[in-house]
Amino acid sequence: MPDTLPHSTPEESVAAITSTPVSDDRGQSLEAFKAKLRNAGLYQPASDDTAASHDDITLLRFLRARRYDVDKAQKQFSDTEAWRKQHNVDELFRTFEANEMESARRFYPRWTGRRDKTGLPVYVYRLASLDAPLRKELESVPSVRRYQRIVALYEAMTRFVLPLCSHLAAPTPVSSVTTIIDLEQVSLSAMWSLRSHLQVASTMATANYPETLNTIAIVNSPSFFPTIWNWIKTWFDEGTRNKIHILGKDPGPTLRSLINEKDIPQSYGGQLPWKFEDDPDLDDTIKKIIGKMPKGPVLFVDGSTVNVLG
Repeated sequence: MPDTLPHSTPEESVAAITSTPVSDDRGQSLEAFKAKLRNAGLYQPASDDTAASHDDITLLRFLRARRYDVDKAQKQFSDTEAWRKQHNVDELFRTFEANEMESARRFYPRWTGRRDKTGLPVYVYRLASLDAPLRKELESVPSVRRYQRIVALYEAMTRFVLPLCSHLAAPTPVSSVTTIIDLEQVSLSAMWSLRSHLQVASTMATANYPETLNTIAIVNSPSFFPTIWNWIKTWFDEGTRNKIHILGKDPGPTLRSLINEKDIPQSYGGQLPWKFEDDPDLDDTIKKIIGKMPKGPVLFVDGSTVNVLG
């Protein structure tokens, strides 16, 4: 990818976004991956009364991140397992206070409560919503706790939102999200003040939650975006960089090719009366499954919500 991102036409963007190569031998690679992980003590298969230690969807994310190179995937998986133990991720998520989790969502990409045409959850990140008071509030949080908040929200995505959407899209698994990043009314100084915060989140996610980003559609990009891109391009691996697409000031045509119009926020050419500051506006199908959006650390398991707050 060049140093600056071209402003793709809607047709070019759709082609780039929707062309996802599929490996013919991914099933064989998955079984080989499981065998290596099991031999290394990193994976336990399912038994009569116990679920597998990791589901196939998670294992396939690591394989895709390393282009089905089993040895490289094992290295990343092993590093992630060590990272999870170091940060006590399972316990962190289980005991994360519900009000703090809901408050933390104001600083990160938020689920709209809707899905794209392939069943992937649609997230939005409106940077201008992180105004000066919110940025000051963010900086007042100790760096360790800021990091833990990011982890907790990624756990919420991978353990609730993605399993819920997989349940609805069955038998097609859902392991990634479509994200709209809105740069309207964002100043260069605001982006500069957020750069360290955004870098920490991006680096952590790339290393430990691989292949959870399917498409990143950047809308309302300012004239200084090439400068921003020079800062951020090194935060992502090549695979993630290739998923970033610039849709310009009129993203509606491209987004409507990816997401039903009723599920696109009105700000981006759709019909959904949802703003970044809002809670998820669940579609009717999701409402039938879970009722309303739960607060705090919850799981979606076997077709239902499980509260894990300790």
